[in-house]
Amino acid sequence: MIDYNGVEIYWTGHDGYRIIGTDDKNRKKTVYIDPFQLSSGHHNKNDADLVLISHNHFDHMSLEDLRHVINKQTTIVAARECIEQLKLLEFKESKGVKPDDKLSIHDIPLEIVYAYNTNKKFHPKDDGKVGFVFTMNGQRMYHAGDTDIIPEMESVKPDIAFVPVSGTYVMTAKEAAQAVNEIIKPKRLVIPMHYGSIVGNEKDAENFRDLVSTCETKILERE
Repeated sequence: MIDYNGVEIYWTGHDGYRIIGTDDKNRKKTVYIDPFQLSSGHHNKNDADLVLISHNHFDHMSLEDLRHVINKQTTIVAARECIEQLKLLEFKESKGVKPDDKLSIHDIPLEIVYAYNTNKKFHPKDDGKVGFVFTMNGQRMYHAGDTDIIPEMESVKPDIAFVPVSGTYVMTAKEAAQAVNEIIKPKRLVIPMHYGSIVGNEKDAENFRDLVSTCETKILERE
């Protein structure tokens, strides 16, 4: 975990995060992103105010893991392709979203952005898989989802970015560093993800860190 300007960021593995910060009314909120293969330390927390799900692949939308984080007041914001499966769970409400949507959930501003492959078939642009931009503690955070380098990244302008680095299904470490240095340009911090579970390993994260030159890079320990 790192505490970055008042935002607690826990990497739960793969593309998953538990983020604790304040909303636009300075109230404490807990956000989960793509929880998958949660460690026992995260079991039965059921503390999510908001859950973000980028797409319906099993390593991003895991009903088993969602049951450990949701409660009757949780809102789940997910790519539209996820909504039918989410009906098997008990929580407050779900919102199916697509790229370019903007909304506010629990006083957390959200922008839905594109996430897709340009040179492989796993995440077609037309499928509506997504990334997220959200603001906590006044910091604009970008979870890129499963993506290659895409032109839509240029308009995000985040303070903190989470980017995939494993290759195979997403950007390689070299491509991800290029995206950060030339297109995304986070103002403060970038964190590598999408390794150590399905594909990729810590060496990918280290290679990425060594190639990023425009902002601070943090490799988190899985919790």
